[in-house]
Amino acid sequence: MSTDDLFPKDLSSAGVTHLPPSPPIEPTKREKRRSSIASIASRTSRASRASNGSMVASTPALVPQHKHIWVITGPAGCGKTSVAEYLHLAFALPYLEGDTFHTPQNVKKMAEGHPLTDADRWDWLILLREQSLQTLHESGTSGVIVTCSALKRKYRDVIRIATYHNPAILVHFVFLNATESLLMDRVRGRQNHYMKDYMVHSQFESLEAPQKDETDVLSVEASGTSVEVQRLALAVVRKTMEMDAGAA
Repeated sequence: MSTDDLFPKDLSSAGVTHLPPSPPIEPTKREKRRSSIASIASRTSRASRASNGSMVASTPALVPQHKHIWVITGPAGCGKTSVAEYLHLAFALPYLEGDTFHTPQNVKKMAEGHPLTDADRWDWLILLREQSLQTLHESGTSGVIVTCSALKRKYRDVIRIATYHNPAILVHFVFLNATESLLMDRVRGRQNHYMKDYMVHSQFESLEAPQKDETDVLSVEASGTSVEVQRLALAVVRKTMEMDAGAA
């Protein structure tokens, strides 16, 4: 695949009017959690080898026909980061943490309890889309994992533009589905995070649940424990990869 395939020269035809500034460097505050998730993935792999069949252990054998952008979506507290980090380790794919691409103004606004408007989100969504394409091109891997709430259909549509002029790329939204009350409880238990519990309600007010015609959405029940949700997400991603590999 050439660079021109991934980055059409006429970006306006792909809906890109301008590119936001370069993203900030990802903070290291989640390194401990990544270490914990790596331990879980390692234990899952060892256990499955003993029983002849781990999804994690067998992932390297998959050779998908397409390159994939896996967008882990859902409101605050649904487990986007936990699932994304688990998939990142299980499939050895690059991972973009969407929150780190917000502008300082957006972070400040959310920290003060003000929900983001559509205008606040457009540049962020475009940046995530373009960074996903760039990462696919530079990494040479079969996919990239991105966290993004993508609450509204039009937000998801911005990410879908990544497939325009790029027939070898597919976008998938792994939607982590849980109740508002459960997610509020989870967010209350967070420390040192700009997203507050009362912001969950505003996100549910904005949420446009994926419709049946959004066939690129993979719904995952997210009311269980972190490990349960991680494994459910792993299963749906794995199945999609297998189907794509089988079509090659």
